[in-house]
Amino acid sequence: MSRGDSRVDMTEGAIGPRLARLAWPLVAGNLLQTAYNLADMFWVGRVGSNAVAAVSLMFPTAWLFVSTAMGITAAAVALVSQNIGAGRERRAERVVGQTVILAVAGGLFLAVLGFSIRFPLIDLLGARGPVFWKALAYAEVMFVTIPFTFLFFAFRAVLRGAGDTRTAMWLVLVSAGLNVLIDPFLILGWAGFPALGVQGAAIATLISRVIAAGVGVAILLHGGWGIKLRVPDLWPDVGLLQKLVDVGYPSTLDGLARSLAAVTMVGLVARFGAVPTAAYGIVLRYQSISWTVSGAVGQATATGVGQNLGAGALDRSRRVTRTGALGTMAVLAVASVVVFLFPEAAMGIFIDDPAVIAEGTTMFTIVAPFWAFFGGLMVVQGSFRGAGQTRVAFLLSMLSRWVVRIPLAVALAFVIGVGSIGLYWAMAVSAFVSFLVGAGWFLVRGWSEAVIETEADGDDEEAAGSEAEVEPATDVGSFDSEVD
Repeated sequence: MSRGDSRVDMTEGAIGPRLARLAWPLVAGNLLQTAYNLADMFWVGRVGSNAVAAVSLMFPTAWLFVSTAMGITAAAVALVSQNIGAGRERRAERVVGQTVILAVAGGLFLAVLGFSIRFPLIDLLGARGPVFWKALAYAEVMFVTIPFTFLFFAFRAVLRGAGDTRTAMWLVLVSAGLNVLIDPFLILGWAGFPALGVQGAAIATLISRVIAAGVGVAILLHGGWGIKLRVPDLWPDVGLLQKLVDVGYPSTLDGLARSLAAVTMVGLVARFGAVPTAAYGIVLRYQSISWTVSGAVGQATATGVGQNLGAGALDRSRRVTRTGALGTMAVLAVASVVVFLFPEAAMGIFIDDPAVIAEGTTMFTIVAPFWAFFGGLMVVQGSFRGAGQTRVAFLLSMLSRWVVRIPLAVALAFVIGVGSIGLYWAMAVSAFVSFLVGAGWFLVRGWSEAVIETEADGDDEEAAGSEAEVEPATDVGSFDSEVD
């Protein structure tokens, strides 16, 4: 596959079809990523309610420790896409090497940190008795998986910034397929394998992540799929690393805020016992499907916004955002109607416990009608990240989770005393309020410039031996003048 075949240029042509072409592999890839979790939950559900509760507790916790990757990938998409849009491909390739350095260093650090605090962490989450020990078995393998997850996230981000979303999709397909294939052997002990329960689910994910990360690095080194990783670029470039950190740290804080809120929510749910915890985990898996769709469109929107800002096409970058947000909300509105009408059937796929099904049905009827607002906000946040305004995306996450959702959840569930239903209403209200604020912010303020430097330097030659220098980009701003 050539670069021309795999890349999507968002700076020209009809926006809707090009955004769809860029987004559909991301939607497919994210849905396949979700297949990791759905397959785990399906097979773990055959072990018992305690096993489901244990995995439910650790699902948001896993995202707490990969939140740094959110910052790395957001910065990589912004810098790669804007440099590609400005015609500075060699500079974009240098971003790839520095992104890999940050991904590996951050993943190793958090893996060691997480493993060292696994006992107090799981206790803090409220796990007790058999749920505690099952969650511990899952967490110990999960932390080993983190560096490989970071590396694969970096691989997907740099290709996405270059406009290539299909290559990563195929790799996710192979990785997710492998995970689904080996799950029952390791979880339930098929074909003479030891029945490892929740630990088997974690090991299956580890195996698939290692393979995906290894193949991803090989693809980048080859360079025939969108953008190339050059070995000399793996030498630290302090200036470029600083730029990645400057753009990325608000997204890291954004990811931490979202993950901590998710951990806090599951901790609040756990106070009501194993049944609400299991139901919450199952509904969250379904909701994660809606998040994968909206998140994918948000990622595609980030690329489209970045490329157009790099090319100086301000108005087109705004139209990319509007197209992505409205389309996503329409799709999620249809999906929410389906699960709202058939909640018991949706729950019954994963578990046959009547109490868990009843609790999950209640949560579905409250939260599902607001899925479109969850999705619309994610697309708007993606557009701000593509513009390099990661601080705005962070503030919107803080508003949604920590200003509205968590305080309202505590007030309804524990102060007023309506029980677990109060937690579900807090999720719904926070989605609606934060979308209104995010959409208003975009309409009123938006952005006016990119975040790449405009000076021409030796790094902007396409490759050694090229006959012509790359023309400097139109003046679209710099890091020092980033507009929030």
